[in-house]
Amino acid sequence: MNKFITNCKAFMQDEEGLTVVEYVVGAGLLVAALSVIFGQFGTTLNTKLNAAIS
Repeated sequence: MNKFITNCKAFMQDEEGLTVVEYVVGAGLLVAALSVIFGQFGTTLNTKLNAAIS
């Protein structure tokens, strides 16, 4: 029983899993920001190309 409690305490103090979660959240925010930027850029580019072709 003592070994189980020791392992539980060690698991709760381990911060490596938290680091992985932070990287995943950061990557998700980066993808969202790039999607917004390139989405707006694509709309602007499409408008200018349509104006140039017309």
